[in-house]
Amino acid sequence: MLHSNQPAPDFSVLNQHQQTVTLSDFIGHKNVVLYFYPKDDTPGCTIEANEFTQMANEFATADTVVLGVSKDSCASHQTFIDKFSLQVELLADTSGELCEAYAVWQEKERNGVKKMGIVRSTFIIDKQGMLAYAEYGVSPEGHAAAILEKVKTL
Repeated sequence: MLHSNQPAPDFSVLNQHQQTVTLSDFIGHKNVVLYFYPKDDTPGCTIEANEFTQMANEFATADTVVLGVSKDSCASHQTFIDKFSLQVELLADTSGELCEAYAVWQEKERNGVKKMGIVRSTFIIDKQGMLAYAEYGVSPEGHAAAILEKVKTL
């Protein structure tokens, strides 16, 4: 698992518009909140995306871009954004490479059944490309506000 004060793993992934987004797009001028979630349009993921959307202007004021990541397709992301008027960019890690790089693809157990899945996790990457914060096993409610407070200290 990743920890603070180490270089953030680089990435190059398509967003909901099928445009490539890379970490290097932001180095030197924006902090990045990279949050991983299991699936578009599911209860916890919707809460989290809506809370980040409600605070989008505050993150922008703090020179921070918010990027959500799941293994859903670009089209699924666009449908999710449209349905809830989300103001966050969503990255389609359909290959799972980004999930592997950030160690969020893990074995999970539910009702006694073990299977691989995305562990809800959030990373704050500073303008120099270093991990300023890493959290695995995030609870969606109130999470965006807690992350905003951490971003404000950068």
